Amino acid sequence: MSARRRVGAASVAVLAALVALAPRAVAAAPVAAAPAAAQAASPGLSLLLSVAVVSLLPFLFLSLTSFVKISTVLQITKSAIGAQSVPSNTVILALSGALTLLAMAPTASAVFARAAPVLAENPQGPEAIVKVAAAAREPMRAFLRQNASEREVARFVAVAKTSAAAPATGPSATDPTPAVEESDLAVLAPAFVVTELTEAFAIGFLIFLPFLVIDLVVANVLASLGLQTLSVSQVSLPFKLLLFVSVDGWGLLAQALVLGYRH
Repeated sequence: MSARRRVGAASVAVLAALVALAPRAVAAAPVAAAPAAAQAASPGLSLLLSVAVVSLLPFLFLSLTSFVKISTVLQITKSAIGAQSVPSNTVILALSGALTLLAMAPTASAVFARAAPVLAENPQGPEAIVKVAAAAREPMRAFLRQNASEREVARFVAVAKTSAAAPATGPSATDPTPAVEESDLAVLAPAFVVTELTEAFAIGFLIFLPFLVIDLVVANVLASLGLQTLSVSQVSLPFKLLLFVSVDGWGLLAQALVLGYRH
């Protein structure tokens, strides 16, 4: 298999694994029944399921990968520099997506290693989604667990237990309360996203500081010269750009964001 086909297959496997990540109670459902259900499914149902899965992929890519932190940090950097529309939001999203693919490469390789035997069987329809997802579930679950802080995981475990312990009404009132574990998606997903946002804001604070100092210096100089009518942001922008370029800001920032993940 060529390198291009391997990368493409790994990407498909990662996205399929994101779809498969579910609470432990759902994950425990027997997979052996999937082939029989797939054989009985009509072509229309298979097409509907495929469209539903594909429609979820962008949301899962934006929320359960490194895209959350990377895009947030880049947006904060743009605001700190003070340029109105440079770089554009399209460029920020493109760079965030490229860095996300690079940061997720080790996890994609692990997913491909587990999903390659399944893909070699050339499954079709919903059966393919179920088999690839089952094979690739654990690498994605491990990525979320390793990059979610212990504090946030414990917080959402407590939240899930509190929610599960709430009095139920209706036919489900007699059902046993499902056990809540740290490996459940209902815990890992919000813990990972909150951790990413917290780290992104902390990085953004450090990025903002030098640019804030430049604004203060420029404002004091303009005030001492009696040039209060001049815009501080316009005068300080060239100095901010000079500082950011001189320290190789884009390169260092991209490197730190990509290498900041555990796999």
